[in-house]
Amino acid sequence: MKAENGDEVVVRYDGLLDTGEVFESSESSGPLEFVLGQGGVLPAFEAQVLGMREGERKTFCLPPEKAHGESDPALIHEIERAVLPHPEGLAVGTVLGLTVTREGKQHQVPAMIVALDERTVTVDFNHPLAGRSLTYVVTLTSIHKAKGQ
Repeated sequence: MKAENGDEVVVRYDGLLDTGEVFESSESSGPLEFVLGQGGVLPAFEAQVLGMREGERKTFCLPPEKAHGESDPALIHEIERAVLPHPEGLAVGTVLGLTVTREGKQHQVPAMIVALDERTVTVDFNHPLAGRSLTYVVTLTSIHKAKGQ
């Protein structure tokens, strides 16, 4: 039986950077469950799972444009340290939840601190994996057929 659109699937996986570093693994987060065709995961990841058989293992690489996109320099901003709620405990690599206004609505979005000095903090609103190729090693552990199939 092959995985088809509408099927609920369960996969175990390791996500690796081009350095070989594991950035995410079902070993720590638990198996990933999603319905094919509903957009619950990256479309290119879903496309690779489509057609797999239960118990099948597959390794594939997603280039940045099929993963989290290229890093956009326009999403890197310098802000005054004084406008942050706790300006004294900041460090490079910390992810902040910042409120931004877009199209008249406020949204809470993550931003990583990439540089700081006594007066300013430089934050990056790009996805942390933007600009990176991602390799996945995936094992399809179960397929629950969509109703009516």
